Amino acid sequence: MSARHAVHETLEGRHPTFGRAAVALVVGLILLSAVLVAVETMPRFEDSPALVGAQIATASLFALEYGLRLWSAPRPLRYATSFWGIVDFLAAIPALLLLLPDLQTVRALRLLRLLRLLKLARYSRALDRIGRAFATTRDELAIVLFVAVLMIYLAAVGIHHFERQAQPDAFGSIPQSLWWAVATLTTVGYGDTYPITVGGRIFTGLVLLVGLCIVAVPAGLVASALLNHPPEEDR
Repeated sequence: MSARHAVHETLEGRHPTFGRAAVALVVGLILLSAVLVAVETMPRFEDSPALVGAQIATASLFALEYGLRLWSAPRPLRYATSFWGIVDFLAAIPALLLLLPDLQTVRALRLLRLLRLLKLARYSRALDRIGRAFATTRDELAIVLFVAVLMIYLAAVGIHHFERQAQPDAFGSIPQSLWWAVATLTTVGYGDTYPITVGGRIFTGLVLLVGLCIVAVPAGLVASALLNHPPEEDR
C-alpha cells in the first residue's frame, strides 16, 4: 500500500490500523470546534489566551486534514470540487483568517467554522440512511412543501379577514398576517399575535388541525422510507 493510499484510507476510516482513530480524532475536533464557537461568545473568555490557542490549534489541524485529503485523493481536482471537498475547504479557511487583522468582516467569515458540523455526516451511517430516505421521498416531500406554502398563504388571508378590524396593527394586511400563519401552521404558537374575535378563534382551530397534518405527513414519509431501507449490514 502506497503512502498516499494509506493516508486516504486512514482519513476515510477504512485503514485497518489507524482508520477508527483518525475518525475519532476528526469527530472530536469537530465537536471541540463547536464548543469553542459557543465559549468565545462569553465576555470573560473572549480574549482568553487559552481560547485563542485552542482556536489556532483546531484550525491548523483542519487545514492539515484538508491538505492531506487533497494530496492523497486519487483525483485531487475532482475531490476539491466535490461536495465534501468544498465542505473541507470551508472548514479549513478559518486557519488562514486567524492570521488576518481582526476586522469585522473577518470575524463574520470565521463563522464558517460552523460548517465543520457538516463533516459529522461523513462518518455517520445513521445520517447516511436519513439522507437516502429524503432522496427516496423527495417528490412526495416537494408536494407537501408546496401544500404547506399554499396553506400558509390561505391561513394569512383567512385570519386577515377575521381580525383586520379588531387588530389592525397585527393583522392589518396579509403580509403582516403571514408571521401568525407560519407560527400557527407549524404548531409553534409563540403567542405574540393571536386572534380575539370568535370567527378568528374558530378559524385558528381549523388551521391548527391542518398544521398537525402538515407536520405529520413528512415525518411519516421519512419514517416509512427508513423502515424500507435497513442498514447496509442488515441487508
